[in-house]
Amino acid sequence: MEVLGWKEWGQLPDIGIDAIHMKVDTGAKTSCLHAFKLEPFEKDEQPWLRVHVHPHQDSVEEHVFEAPIHDQREVTDSGGHTEVRYVIKTRLCLGQFDGAVELTLTNRDTMKFRMLLGRQAMRKRFMVNPELAHQLGERP
Repeated sequence: MEVLGWKEWGQLPDIGIDAIHMKVDTGAKTSCLHAFKLEPFEKDEQPWLRVHVHPHQDSVEEHVFEAPIHDQREVTDSGGHTEVRYVIKTRLCLGQFDGAVELTLTNRDTMKFRMLLGRQAMRKRFMVNPELAHQLGERP
């Protein structure tokens, strides 16, 4: 089992994000990705999303990708506010892990990290040492 620090660098290659700085959040059930604009549409009679993200902190660089909608869920944030969020499934590369994870999508413009890594993605794969940072290496 790999050990994570409280913040790590990973990749979301299937949606074209080659480096994303994430906060490792054991208080969050599901992982979350910053998305400032969501455009639902149909493709082959299935529900899809066009997603606009700023993948890098302190940057207005825009990245757009499309993904099938996996689900919609009510999520309660750390401030106690509940919202319905779209969920996508995509590939995460983090250390030795390379596999599918669920990501909820919400606007995180006011947050420091563009992604939270939640418990479901860590389960049986990682342990967390909150005294460490970038245990798996610097930006890929």
